[in-house]
Amino acid sequence: MKPTGNDVAGLIARSSPAARRRDAETLTALMQEITGREPQTWGTIIGFGSCHYRYPTGTEGDSPLLGFAPRRAATTIYLFEGTDAHADDLARLGPHTTGVGCLYLSDLEQVDLTVLRGILEHSLAWAEAGGDEGAAVTVTG
Repeated sequence: MKPTGNDVAGLIARSSPAARRRDAETLTALMQEITGREPQTWGTIIGFGSCHYRYPTGTEGDSPLLGFAPRRAATTIYLFEGTDAHADDLARLGPHTTGVGCLYLSDLEQVDLTVLRGILEHSLAWAEAGGDEGAAVTVTG
């Protein structure tokens, strides 16, 4: 995956329903503050920074350090180190669902933003520290 250079504001404006647009604006500001990096599009993902990852299986690629996608059903937040690494925080977050490496939020106003900030800060720190035995991460931007 590579940055596509499309307009971030345009991607947010096209998001639906209205709650997804509102949440995308909030997450963009939050992730920009946490990372100190400008948002950029990676297809339909809004990402911050960039890195190269490699799993022990040999699978590798490029990805934002932090990123989310404002999907119709829910906003998807991508967590490199997986959701299990955040089990205690997720128990305090508020309404959400998870996949192996994805956190799904249907309404950001119903979650504890302080807890979410902690999850995002931990995820960024994990990636910037180079990952672990489950995935090697090299920051590239």
